[in-house]
Amino acid sequence: MRRISTKFMIGCMIPTLAIGLANAQISNQTVKIGFITDMSSAYADTDGKAGIEAIRMAIADSTDKLKNAKVELLYADHQNKADIAASKAREWFDQEGLDILIGGTNSAASLAMAQVATEKKKPFIAVGGGTTALTNEACSFYTIQYAYDTAAVARTTANAVVALGGKTWFFITADYAYGASLQKEVSDVVVAHGGSVVGSIKHPLSTLDFSSPLIQAQTSKAQVLGLANAGSDLIASIKGAREFGLTKTMVLATPLMFETDINALGLDATQGMYTSSSWYWDTNDATRTWSKRFIAVTKRPPTFLHAAEYSATKFYLDAVAATGTDDSDKIMTKMRSSRVNDIFATDAYIRPDGRLNKDMFLLRVKAPEESKYPWDFFKIIKTIPGDQALIQKSESKCRLWK
Repeated sequence: MRRISTKFMIGCMIPTLAIGLANAQISNQTVKIGFITDMSSAYADTDGKAGIEAIRMAIADSTDKLKNAKVELLYADHQNKADIAASKAREWFDQEGLDILIGGTNSAASLAMAQVATEKKKPFIAVGGGTTALTNEACSFYTIQYAYDTAAVARTTANAVVALGGKTWFFITADYAYGASLQKEVSDVVVAHGGSVVGSIKHPLSTLDFSSPLIQAQTSKAQVLGLANAGSDLIASIKGAREFGLTKTMVLATPLMFETDINALGLDATQGMYTSSSWYWDTNDATRTWSKRFIAVTKRPPTFLHAAEYSATKFYLDAVAATGTDDSDKIMTKMRSSRVNDIFATDAYIRPDGRLNKDMFLLRVKAPEESKYPWDFFKIIKTIPGDQALIQKSESKCRLWK
């Protein structure tokens, strides 16, 4: 069933976890965290219910810093519908006394949640919403874009593909905020390097048959097929491209690809593809150690979204512990003046536009013979500093930065 009932969403509250604070400036002695993401559709594998466990891990890891207060986690499935996301966010702020909202996948849903949070003057951390509008045109003092954005993944991946000779592009694009933003950002890079976009076609979320868009792409004679989609749509696009023989004449470029996508497709189908990420579970000893904890609970490795949800939750609770309050303005001021140092980021910080400034990775999918163990999918080709990968101040339309 794709439809999640109101009764289910209201009931999706984990048992209260007793952890604490240094003093008593907490409303009802309880910190309430809300998490809304796709748990039943196109992006359920990349984030979904496993994201709940990542947040629970962060709450558990904050026990030593907090005392004499409770933390409650509420969660819901927005079904990739912005109106459901906004309605649930408003309900929690108005009726449940929610202190902070964390948004998982879907840019349109994230924009809707950010608007509600700003109206209520409450923190909103967008983890899986990639549209640059969150910290550009629609920026807010209360919004933080934590994990990635379309500009960062576009610039990281497109620069590499263009450098390899991919000058003419055709796009297959998800028809909502994320897809539009990603296509624009990649196109800007291609044109800036003397290339061109020869065509594009949009598709609805959760499309099953990509035959028509793929035939159009093949007919275009473009060198590169740019896939500005994600989740099950990306998987279906790549499967279709192989079936129609596009991989023999075109380079497939996907600025955003998850381990779950490769696991579904196999290394034979994805080897050699370039993509980008803000985090990879197999980067170093610290990321591998944390990932083992995550796997013990979820029975699967984390994506960068799960790591970001853990980090964002802990970052927020650290600010609560440091300030001794759940006052939104004080918490936002504290987070905006603090550095993030954990398994997700090193010396990262919140820019005036609300974007977390952290490094990005250019990744190449390994060939089957290169992979030494399960989920050993990516080779890190290059690390790009956030100052280079993200939108610059001169490009920004954020009133808080300008």
